[in-house]
Amino acid sequence: MKFSLNTTNPLKQHKACLIVGVFEEGKLSPTAQMIDTASHKALSKVIKRGAITGKIGQVLPVYHLGDSSFEHILVVGCGKKGSLSPMAFRKIIIGAIKSLGTSDATLAICCLAELEVSKKSLSWKAQQIIEATSDALYRFDLFKTQKEPATALKELSIHVSEAKQLKACELALKQGQAIAESVSFTKNLANLPSNICTPTFLATQAKDLAKKYRSVSVKVLEESEMKKLGMGALLGVSQGSAEPPKLICLEYKGSSKKQAPIALVGKGVTFDTGGNSLKSPDSMVGMKYDMCGAATVIGTIKAAAELKLPIHIVGVIPTVENMPGGTAYKPEDILTSMSGQTIEVISTDAEGRLILSDALTYCERYKPDVVIDIATLTGAVVIALGFHATGLISNDETLAKHLLEAGQESNDRAWQLPLWDEYQEQIKSPFADMANTGGRSAGTITAACFLSRFTKKFKWAHLDVAGTAAMMMGTSERMATGRPVPLLVQYLIDRASK
Repeated sequence: MKFSLNTTNPLKQHKACLIVGVFEEGKLSPTAQMIDTASHKALSKVIKRGAITGKIGQVLPVYHLGDSSFEHILVVGCGKKGSLSPMAFRKIIIGAIKSLGTSDATLAICCLAELEVSKKSLSWKAQQIIEATSDALYRFDLFKTQKEPATALKELSIHVSEAKQLKACELALKQGQAIAESVSFTKNLANLPSNICTPTFLATQAKDLAKKYRSVSVKVLEESEMKKLGMGALLGVSQGSAEPPKLICLEYKGSSKKQAPIALVGKGVTFDTGGNSLKSPDSMVGMKYDMCGAATVIGTIKAAAELKLPIHIVGVIPTVENMPGGTAYKPEDILTSMSGQTIEVISTDAEGRLILSDALTYCERYKPDVVIDIATLTGAVVIALGFHATGLISNDETLAKHLLEAGQESNDRAWQLPLWDEYQEQIKSPFADMANTGGRSAGTITAACFLSRFTKKFKWAHLDVAGTAAMMMGTSERMATGRPVPLLVQYLIDRASK
């Protein structure tokens, strides 16, 4: 898909499909008003017939409007006239593009950046249009013998009415494309089945990224090296699987200046059966997505390299398969982590925090400025926040604030939960330094409490994306979302600008 900016008067764009808005009660967006005037109120007449009421999500394609020369207009419902919320704006764009994707239009000019969105600039709207368009047109039919029909749409041009905003919109175009491509890359990795996307496969993807970008390097630690480092927690999880574990270490250097890196740590459980604490069959569906944190780290570094951000990033990805069996670890086993702290296993289905504990300890050698881990860690976060917000817990309020702000700006929101000492009581063990679970209550927080014991030497934030990295609607509707790549890339852009 090609994206571009357009400053030409929309009234002169007769051959392209023009995307315009209508509010409830028939009120037209500015460009729609111009078209209506040029067509002798033909557009108003179509709307007054009740073909569209203006509610968000409605679309109405209009061909050869009246006796005008406009060949194709897509009218999109924009809700009540006034300031739109950022999420409502995104919903409008996705609805428009999905409708357009089934038409024969090859070029569309989107005139929806003129809509007023609460406290958002024209460049922000342009970037969101690009990212939402990519989301709307995303397909994953790699393994289908009958492919979904390809969309005829080849180019989307965003109408920019203010010439003085063109430079800012050009930067937004560049950033939006890099984020959209990285989100699609992340989705593709996550949507692969676990018989293909193994720890070895993820290591290969990281190596391919390093081949593509000179600013990226990679090192992959094998099982023998992890044993020498004393990564007993990570290796405990992997010991039941025939798939060898990998610790993938990506490094992006966007500047020759010496900088303490931003470390991104991504949980990479390529399939989670629950181990000997076996999940039910229904609960096992979707567990290929337990490596979304790993995919996010690779996708985020890809975006940083594409944008050539002048910062230093380290990506540490512990990746394993969690399987049951005679060699698998068991409840009440005691593991010794790389940090030297001991862990009593209460549930082998609480494996993500185990592999992250050793990865977080490994981060210490990079002397990072901040560490952010990304993990599909707990079902409890879905109960707390649903599928809308990523759970955020941090030992540093400034870092948490910056991530929350990046989430708001990118339309990829997070919500902060507490990390109070009182919760630490729940992961006490009578036999080891800690237990790997703290019971059902406050499950997201106690999982973070566990991780916090391995992050005392740096500023750290934990993103629990179990509810946001993939949409799970039974067995027939499952798809990765690519979140929280937009949030993290925005955070990196903000850091680079400082």
